Amino acid sequence: MLRKSLFAFATLTTALTFNTAAQAEEVNIYSYRQTFLIEPLLKAFSEQTGIKTNVVFAKKGLLERLEHEGRNSPADILLTSDIGPLFDATEKDLFAPLSSDIVNQNVPAQYRDPEGRWIGLTSRARLIYASKDRVKEGEITSYEELADPKWKGRICTRSGKHTYNLSLIGSMIAHHGEAEAEIWLSAVKENLAQKPQGNDRAQVKAIKEGVCDLALGNSYYFGHMLTNEKEPEQKAWAESVNLVFPNQNDRGTHMNISGAGVTKYAPHPEAAKKLIEFLTQEQAQRYYADANFEFPVRPDTPRSALIEKYMSNFKGDSINLQEVSAQRSAAAKLVDKVGFDN
Repeated sequence: MLRKSLFAFATLTTALTFNTAAQAEEVNIYSYRQTFLIEPLLKAFSEQTGIKTNVVFAKKGLLERLEHEGRNSPADILLTSDIGPLFDATEKDLFAPLSSDIVNQNVPAQYRDPEGRWIGLTSRARLIYASKDRVKEGEITSYEELADPKWKGRICTRSGKHTYNLSLIGSMIAHHGEAEAEIWLSAVKENLAQKPQGNDRAQVKAIKEGVCDLALGNSYYFGHMLTNEKEPEQKAWAESVNLVFPNQNDRGTHMNISGAGVTKYAPHPEAAKKLIEFLTQEQAQRYYADANFEFPVRPDTPRSALIEKYMSNFKGDSINLQEVSAQRSAAAKLVDKVGFDN
């Protein structure tokens, strides 16, 4: 399998101590992205440029660390797996604007901060997974229809407070206003088959087991379920559902990103710029597509051949994600207000 071959590369440690003065040509990275996803890319970048890369990986806490370190931070780049930390870092004034014609050419405007403070590197769609056996094709076509009483007791999802769902709710606020989004979210809650729980894959498993008929989930999990050798039962989960790309008749499907930003006090800003530019080039974009089943943000870059037959020719929402992220706080308050997770 592809993922196994990736570990043939030398393994990066997850807690390096940076020495910012030791070498002029280096770049220091705080990464929420898993090591196996970025290590081969960083190796290729170093081979092409001669610039050394140093990485600290953590599932949480890097944003707080960056804020605490302030001007003394050794970090040049923050890599994230979601728009949320990028927006939070922007709000805390932790990023420096990046001016790059290469980035502007490779990354569409909706996946870039208008002021250049963050850049999307890959994208993914927030899908509706629908039971092949119990949901007719075309029976649901939009996020708004999740509120229809016909789905009462038939929807599964992870916590409304999870960053993926906060982004979706934020997009509903951005498009419809807070009052209408509250009515929608309250109605979706009434249609839940069970208390929000688990991750995105667990929702597809629940469909397979008959707990529910519809679920929300990110697009790349479908590829992971189809190819999971350690848990081959996940393939059956994936094969039990159809993929619904919502809102194809109007604004398009809600999209999210992984991304990066150059830190405000980056010791090596030029090296950081070169690395981000490299990550938007076709080589890196195709790697992400094959390794993690994400969508390249770079136009005309092929998606993974495995999922292309399931996910070709859909329309993504073109709203700038800065507008969506600005509603994340309001989205979290709505989750609490309607008792979505209760």
